[in-house]
Amino acid sequence: MASKAKRARVICLGLSALDQIWRVDQRFSGESEKIRSLDYSTLGGGMAANAAVAIARLGGSAAFWGRGGDDAAGHEMRSALSAEGIDVANFKLFPEGRSSVSGVIVDKSGERQIVNFRGSYPEQADWLPLDAVAGASAVLADPRWPEGAVALFGRARALGIPTVLDGDVAEAAIFERLLPLTDHAVFSEPALAAFLGSADDASLAKMARFNCRIVAVTRGHEGVSWYENGSLQKQAAFRVSVVDTTGAGDVFHGAYAFAIGMGLAVRDAMQFAAATAALKCEHSGGRAGIPSIENCLAFMRTNQ
Repeated sequence: MASKAKRARVICLGLSALDQIWRVDQRFSGESEKIRSLDYSTLGGGMAANAAVAIARLGGSAAFWGRGGDDAAGHEMRSALSAEGIDVANFKLFPEGRSSVSGVIVDKSGERQIVNFRGSYPEQADWLPLDAVAGASAVLADPRWPEGAVALFGRARALGIPTVLDGDVAEAAIFERLLPLTDHAVFSEPALAAFLGSADDASLAKMARFNCRIVAVTRGHEGVSWYENGSLQKQAAFRVSVVDTTGAGDVFHGAYAFAIGMGLAVRDAMQFAAATAALKCEHSGGRAGIPSIENCLAFMRTNQ
């Protein structure tokens, strides 16, 4: 697997955000209050952007296609992704745009609360170089830029290239557009519950009408469940000492798309993605703990 890593090229389309992270003893209770921060940092984030970083750290070839403002946050995010070896030629910074910024509160157990400004920029995707999709092993999109995701998935489907959807919380109409173009739909529990009214395993069967090859739901420390060929499958989470869960889902999606792009079977891809996400959780921040492929495979060998 490690020897094939560099041959896997994945295009990741969607959100890049600048995360401002505060570490606290206890998160906000929901009332009007003031809490003390023990630490503060500013880091690049965003679902598709974090997925691209995961792919690059694992040894794959990653390209990030997205939008930002021609502002300080946009340039900081673009530079950070470029420093990871990610192709950012199609991370477009719009002069009249405003970049996405998130405020993240992380407690001592590693759980977090996030408030996100999704940014402000044009919706049109007619500038995307869709001819470049032909060189991809797989493509991934989150639901934050529907026009771009439809264009990317549509071209990939026409070429027989696997499409992976990071099913984060979004309007039902967005999923209605994207799921018919999706081969591998991997939802978070909150997103699946919001879309279907429930996130239990039985609800996954309701997704059959979209004809996705795989429909899955990640459940944090409880692992991941998915339907494949009409059969329910499960992968347990790997046990680690959790420091911070920020970005764990993004890393899971990136590792999964990377594995699918290398031609792994779905169960093997799920196990690999679960291990990658678990190792990330041992470190603070959405990107700091993303392992190399060698470290991930060694971890898997000793944690069967």
